[in-house]
Amino acid sequence: MSERIVVGMSGGVDSSVAALLLKEQGYDVVGVFMKNWEEEDINGTCTAEEDWRDVRDVCDLIGIPYYSVNFAKEYWDRVFSYFLKEYRAGRTPNPDVLCNREIKFRAFLDFAMTLGATRMATGHFVRTNEAGQLLKGSDSNKDQSYFLYMVHAQQLKKAIFPVGGMTKEQVRKIAEDRGLPVSKKKDSTGVCFIGERNFKKFLSEYLPAQPGDMVSPEGEVVGRHDGLMYYTLGQRRGLGIGGRGDGRSWFVIGKDLEKNRLLVAQGEDHPMLYSTQSIAEDVTWVGDAPMKEGETITCTARYRYRQPDQPVEATLREGRLLLHSLVPQRAVTPGQSAVLYKDDVCLGGGIVTKVVDPGSADPDKQINY
Repeated sequence: MSERIVVGMSGGVDSSVAALLLKEQGYDVVGVFMKNWEEEDINGTCTAEEDWRDVRDVCDLIGIPYYSVNFAKEYWDRVFSYFLKEYRAGRTPNPDVLCNREIKFRAFLDFAMTLGATRMATGHFVRTNEAGQLLKGSDSNKDQSYFLYMVHAQQLKKAIFPVGGMTKEQVRKIAEDRGLPVSKKKDSTGVCFIGERNFKKFLSEYLPAQPGDMVSPEGEVVGRHDGLMYYTLGQRRGLGIGGRGDGRSWFVIGKDLEKNRLLVAQGEDHPMLYSTQSIAEDVTWVGDAPMKEGETITCTARYRYRQPDQPVEATLREGRLLLHSLVPQRAVTPGQSAVLYKDDVCLGGGIVTKVVDPGSADPDKQINY
């Protein structure tokens, strides 16, 4: 009897090709579609219906059984409640990293085991090895290890990533050559499982907005904001500041939560957008911790998805990561993840809580938050 592998299928081309490849390799493959959001769109249609239809069509074509499982409660309790809490605190959260840990590699993995699977599979562009290390995907432009740094080695040992060693172009060509109906389906964007929608309108349905002043570094009121939760560091679009200053674009450089003020400045290279030191908490490691308490290691870091690796010195102190970037970093954002690497190996990371003044030895002297 062949090994059973349950594939998490989203209705997209990556997970569809993952299921196809495993089937062609002789595995006993089962497709499972995760429905994690109950909301309907403005036309009264469940936003997951189209994806679920694509999953069924793909599974019928390649000849594997399929199921749908509802994790909406788990998603709300473990991911979305955190998402709202972070926005209330003025930060910009990345729910995808928590979604991977709590839903795909916990709730879904547990479900896969109830179906008699020995392993689960997804369409993530990452790789692993026998030691359970998380490795970057071969396609540097699509590598998703940044989003999986919270997944532990013991979970990764029960997972397989069939497209992790391919490029996106190779994946699409396989889908087209095999006649998969999703071969030309565009990649999904937006919040994990919530999808593409007017984010400002969506967020306003859950959190009350508190408009306030936009203020320059000199203290001049230059406009009004709709609510601090709608803005993130480095943002240029949507500020609506015109006819002021020297004609250069305005950018968000910080938030003053106490006074409900959005701090803005002109010029994409404004010095207050840059820092060399930050603090990350809620630290998790894929495997064993790469450093002991008080120890400093030299490695690389990413502060956002698709960012090239940045050289850093990382120190573990009282459970927090103190990160010293050897190159000034633009718009390091509280709420986002700082993920550490040694070459192709993803070590783990943490959630950025403070961005500190690069010219100060005091880690509590903040400029961006």
